[in-house]
Amino acid sequence: MSAHPDLDSARMAWWLTAWLRGHARPSEVCEAVLDGDAAHDVVGLPGEESLPLLFALPALRRTGAQGAGLALPVAGHPAGLGGPAAFNRAALEAGEAVVLVGAELGLVPHRAGAGVVWTALPASRRQLTDLGEAARTMRRAWAETASRLADLEVARWNPEVADALMNLRRRPALRHPDGVPADAVDLAVQAQQALAIVDLALADDGAAATAAEAGARRTALVELGRAAREAWVAAASPEVWPPAQT
Repeated sequence: MSAHPDLDSARMAWWLTAWLRGHARPSEVCEAVLDGDAAHDVVGLPGEESLPLLFALPALRRTGAQGAGLALPVAGHPAGLGGPAAFNRAALEAGEAVVLVGAELGLVPHRAGAGVVWTALPASRRQLTDLGEAARTMRRAWAETASRLADLEVARWNPEVADALMNLRRRPALRHPDGVPADAVDLAVQAQQALAIVDLALADDGAAATAAEAGARRTALVELGRAAREAWVAAASPEVWPPAQT
C-alpha cells in the first residue's frame, strides 16, 4: 500500500484541493486526511462552531476556497506563510498549516487525543516559489549536502544517515489524489526523504568528535532543510502547479 504524506497539513492540502476541484469524494478526503486517526474537527469557520471534517467540507467550499496549499514554517524560515501575524504565530507553533486558495482563511492543526482539531484563522495570500524552481533548488541542495556529509565521513558518525543517502533512488510511493501533477508528487517524495535525513542527522550532534565538526555538519544540513520545506510547500500548493494540471 502506498504511503501517506507524514504531515497532516500536506494530506489536507492535497485532498481538500482534490475535493474542491471535483477529483475526490468526501469519503475519500476523510479517509485520507484522518489516516487512522479517530477524528478530525474544524473550528472557527464563519457562522460555525465545531464540525467533523465530513460536515466541514461544504462549509469550507462556502468560504470561496478553490484549493488549499501547505505552509511549513520553522523559526527563521516562514515557508508558505503570508500573514497576518496571528496566523503566522499559530502556524509556527504547530510547525505546519493550510492556506485556503481564494479565501482569506487558513487552517492550523493541533493534536487532541487520538485526533486533530483544525482551527480556522484569517490568512493572507502568500508569495511562493514555483514548482520548477523548487525542484531545481532541491536538486542543488541534495548534491551539495551529500558531498559535504561525505567529506565529514557520514558513514563513521551515523551509518543510518549514510544508508539513507545511499537509498535516495529507492523512492517510496506516496498516496495522492487525482489532479496532483506527477512532478509535484515526485518533489514531495524528495522533500519527505530530505526532512527525514535532516531530522535524523541533527538529532545526533553528540556523535561529532569536535564542536567544529558539529558546526560543519549543521551548516551542511540547514540549506537542505530549507530547500526541502520550500519543495514540500510547492508540491502541495496548487497556486504554483502548472496551469494545465489545475
